[in-house]
Amino acid sequence: MSCVFCAIVAGDAPAIRIYEDDDYLAILDIRPFTRGHTLVIPKHHSVDLTDTPAQTCAEMVRIGQRIAKAARQSGLHADGNNVVINDGKAAFQSVFHIHLHVVPRQSGDKLSFAKGMLLRRDPDREETGAILRDALAGLDATQDGAS
Repeated sequence: MSCVFCAIVAGDAPAIRIYEDDDYLAILDIRPFTRGHTLVIPKHHSVDLTDTPAQTCAEMVRIGQRIAKAARQSGLHADGNNVVINDGKAAFQSVFHIHLHVVPRQSGDKLSFAKGMLLRRDPDREETGAILRDALAGLDATQDGAS
């Protein structure tokens, strides 16, 4: 099996499971940014955000929200959480099975997700807005035609 998350779901690879139902699994990250760093994984394989059904993304966030609450109310003493989906290699996705990161945070923990990130100004925000609006309209038209 080439997908490590599919192997974990199948029970063929080890993981610390913290939540499981018929369709989703939450495990501790093997390379955590903080104590309690959890990955929420759908059991059905999809690669990234663009090929994952919206309902799957919504359910991953719902489960992630529960884990974030647990991190705040538990002995982890989280003051907050980063909740992130890395979508594609350019966005630092390293396992190509969609997953949601829930990273418990404590005030002053000095963890920086954007360390060294350059902030850039968009030279033409109006054009960028138009590009995205047109693309969204095209997606809507495609979905309407598929119905």
